Amino acid sequence: MRIGIIVQARMGSTRFPGKVLKEIQGKSLLELQFKRLKRSQKVDTVIIATSYESIDDCIAELCEDLCIPCFRGSEKDVLERYYLAAKHHDLDVVIRTNGDCPFIDATVIDKLISIWQLNFPKLDYVSNILEETFPLGMHIEIFSLSAIKRALDESIADDEHEHVTAYIYRNTQKFNVLNVRNDQNFSRYRWTVDYPEDFTFVEEIYKRFGVDDSSFGMHDIVTLLEAEPELLKINSYYKKKQNII
Repeated sequence: MRIGIIVQARMGSTRFPGKVLKEIQGKSLLELQFKRLKRSQKVDTVIIATSYESIDDCIAELCEDLCIPCFRGSEKDVLERYYLAAKHHDLDVVIRTNGDCPFIDATVIDKLISIWQLNFPKLDYVSNILEETFPLGMHIEIFSLSAIKRALDESIADDEHEHVTAYIYRNTQKFNVLNVRNDQNFSRYRWTVDYPEDFTFVEEIYKRFGVDDSSFGMHDIVTLLEAEPELLKINSYYKKKQNII
């Protein structure tokens, strides 16, 4: 099986426009995330999936400059964008992450892939988001090409085309779905970038580890936050939002 991570990224966020290309010590969030994802031992490729809209030209240009695979598709129909990106890159299995989650841990990805492989071909979808035990911003979903093709063919709801996997986890009578829990409940942590304060939090974390270190993982960040709990105050007044609908 050819396994690939597809990272959805766009410039047109209503809450924090251009966030994925905001820079920390000269490196964009998207570049930092790509370096972290490339540490996976079980993934064949990492692809950035953005839109055809002119506002996202800068994402495609960054990918070209850094030799990062990039696919461009519909802005609104992200489900279609994912399917076409997977087809274009000959993927059998897709790992979905968001471009505003710069701390995705490659070891967590590999753990989920191992669970997928152990249960192949029984499962259509494996994730750590259906029950909140991981930090917000550590969300990972794995699904087969056939599952996303079925979702694209059968779903008619707009939100199911915007949120990619919603049709799959809403229809457990059609798909075999598995949620993976973390050993400890870290759901109180907010590590995604939706607002400028979230970016400031991420910036402070990178000040401690350095932008050239892509090896620090989820538990390393938790250990840091336990040692410096004042960091949590930077974006603590934003309520945690889980994108399960």
